[in-house]
Amino acid sequence: MIPLGPVTEATPVGFADALPAACDLVIIGGGIIGVSAALFAAERGLKVVLCEKGRIAGEQSSRNWGWVRQQGRDLGELPIAMESGRLWRELDARIGGDRLGYRQTGILKASRSAAHLARSEGWLAQARAFGVDTRMVSAAEMRDLAPGSSVAHVGGMLTPSDGRAEPGAATTALARLAQSLGVVLRENCAVRGLDLVAGRVAGVETEQGLIRADQAILAGGSWSRLFLHRLGVRIPQLSVLASVAVTAPINGAPFAGGFGDGSYAFRTRADGSLLIGPGSEHDFFIGPDAFRSFFDFLKTLRQDFRSTTFRPWPPKGYPDGWTTARRWTAESPFEAVRVLSPRPNAAALERARAAMARTFPALAEPRISGSWAGMIDTLPDVVPVIDRVPQIPGLILATGMGGHGFGIGPGFGRVLADLALERAPGHDLARFRFGRFSDGSPVDFGAAI
Repeated sequence: MIPLGPVTEATPVGFADALPAACDLVIIGGGIIGVSAALFAAERGLKVVLCEKGRIAGEQSSRNWGWVRQQGRDLGELPIAMESGRLWRELDARIGGDRLGYRQTGILKASRSAAHLARSEGWLAQARAFGVDTRMVSAAEMRDLAPGSSVAHVGGMLTPSDGRAEPGAATTALARLAQSLGVVLRENCAVRGLDLVAGRVAGVETEQGLIRADQAILAGGSWSRLFLHRLGVRIPQLSVLASVAVTAPINGAPFAGGFGDGSYAFRTRADGSLLIGPGSEHDFFIGPDAFRSFFDFLKTLRQDFRSTTFRPWPPKGYPDGWTTARRWTAESPFEAVRVLSPRPNAAALERARAAMARTFPALAEPRISGSWAGMIDTLPDVVPVIDRVPQIPGLILATGMGGHGFGIGPGFGRVLADLALERAPGHDLARFRFGRFSDGSPVDFGAAI
């Protein structure tokens, strides 16, 4: 049975390769994005070192819902999400042994109102041009796809080629594959900063010493802004807390893949349990960076205010904590908190569980057997930055995945590897440019739903 829970600081160190004096590319961060970038860069012949301050997949990459989806994506992301779906299938076949927990089970988004259904139809009208297999389903078909529902859904949107995987297990298995291709992986090894010569990357400063390299990829998730701040680079990235609960194994799951109707979402796991999330509800901790980015996120706040619970004091060691160091010369904040494991919002999870129980009464009040939370890095338009940092030649940034980085990870990893090699990435990356928050461009939420 593959591991189903999140990776924590108590998880034994599994990657402790000796660090070389030099390499072609250093990747900072061992989540799904960094691991995928390392894998594809090694396949393209680069000598790659990946440094992770805590554990591979220790933070959001083992704490997410595990959805692999094209459905509802921003249209700029959609081609890469579609590529990711293909890569997940290829990687699953390549690794074998069901080590990714990947299943192509589909994702179904149910609509309780005509207005919600119309938004789904609006997205699909634009997404069809990309060749997605998403289709609208009627109220009658909804009853067949999600039997036992007590809610008269007016319809829904189904993407049969979407799927699911087990986050921590999948990311770790991909890291093992990368290691077999020659990637040096080191856990418990924080990168404290960059060694810059004439303003460009000449190496990275780790807690274990200097590694010479003329290129680095920063894929630090919620920690990326803090890392860049020390280098004098500003990006309006903040983080929100997303909570997840898991039930005991049940019989007769209402849908084999991912399902949501706004007030909650769930997916079936390999052991028959259900992973439940509270729809769009999340928590936001107010710290110094939140004040600095208030006007950057003002439009986002107006759109998302009702689904956000505001908390005035971030957890100890949180990247935007009031006492978190913004400058350091020796030990960094990344060493102080190896794995950020915030407390989940139990009330939000209970609301989601109760909503699901009301929708599917035959489940007989599914019992929550565990819960956890993770921090999701996000940007004002809820679209990532995948770009070179213009102020620091040799540094590539991948951040702001907004809670959907797991499913799209392999696709963005392949793109990052080609960026490091200065090859054409095969996709239009204008939507993900670094400078869109400083060049006067308006915040554009696109068509994502």
